[in-house]
Amino acid sequence: MKIDLHIHTNISDGLFSPKEIIDEAEKNGVSVISITDHDTIDSYNSELFSYAKSKNIKLICGVEISTKNNKAGIHVLGYNFDLESKDFRNTLAKIRNARHEYLHKVAKKLNELGYLVNVESLDKIKSVTKSHIALDIVENEENKEQLLKEFGHIPSKGEFIETIMNENCPAYVKKQTPSPKESADVIRKAGGKVVLAHTVAYVHIDNFTDEDILEIVKEMKPDGIEANYLFVDRNGSLIDETKKWNEFAKKNNLFVTVGSDFHRKDGMHPEIGFINTDFKLKDEVIDEIIRNLS
Repeated sequence: MKIDLHIHTNISDGLFSPKEIIDEAEKNGVSVISITDHDTIDSYNSELFSYAKSKNIKLICGVEISTKNNKAGIHVLGYNFDLESKDFRNTLAKIRNARHEYLHKVAKKLNELGYLVNVESLDKIKSVTKSHIALDIVENEENKEQLLKEFGHIPSKGEFIETIMNENCPAYVKKQTPSPKESADVIRKAGGKVVLAHTVAYVHIDNFTDEDILEIVKEMKPDGIEANYLFVDRNGSLIDETKKWNEFAKKNNLFVTVGSDFHRKDGMHPEIGFINTDFKLKDEVIDEIIRNLS
């Protein structure tokens, strides 16, 4: 059995449509998945659930909410919530609106740094992200000269974000986002399970200590953490700290989940079901994850 509970579609910043994700999961032999687009649940409808069922794939509704604490951006995953909850949908809409306000403010700063940003086309994306903006810049030939001047090469979108757009960087813009606790409360109110996403990423991107992670856990009180996650750093190195975070979860009475954080096939990041890696979970572990999210 294969499971993957962290997948993005072109409704947010992925490349594949929701149905194409189902097709890819079937091709990869993955029988349980969740689409966790950024701040939107628009992938989900009765047609998609029926399509997944026709492919013998269990589809668990999910979302990845962008939050921020006093140190960095934190992503909160929600699962098995009420898709019809008006309060939940309204909260997500407010977060998406803040994304578009951010787009216009950060585009102004990027313009001042010499980068061309296709604001008009980016503004049409319902859940526009830093990844959309960075990819737009690094793939635009008109930015080539400025990128080579700044980096000495054409950077990946991740390198561009970490160097130019994140906190303490020249094009940093503070975005109005909820706290991890606020988002966790919203998910719980909609009847869902709360999971702290990719703890390993905060350590390697934001220099968080284990104590920092524990502080977030104590504040937001998640049901679980995404312990089974392979992190790819800016150099393309795959970092597997799954054992460490599974032990952290056990020590702090949290269940664990698993996710590839799939966006597109790029030859570096894990694909749906981790089929391009050596990472595997035992069937009994998968069964326990499904039970915990029920």
